[in-house]
Amino acid sequence: MKKFEERLGRLEELAERIREPDLPLEDAVAVFEEGVKLAKGLERDLDKIQGRVEILLNQPGTGEAGEEGKPELGLFDTDEEG
Repeated sequence: MKKFEERLGRLEELAERIREPDLPLEDAVAVFEEGVKLAKGLERDLDKIQGRVEILLNQPGTGEAGEEGKPELGLFDTDEEG
């Protein structure tokens, strides 16, 4: 499998090619078909990556959460008497 960036570059090449005014119809259909397949594959990859990022962001102890996985609001110091 090619890298994401390589496939995205190929999709950009296809987009430029399909805009050529002298491209025969049969070639345009083939370019379009390859482009659709690439776009769907890239979309699947992005969905997987988004899912992984969401999992990472929702894990306790990550992001702006404190040591126990609870958000630190910073409204009150626990050391001060009130």
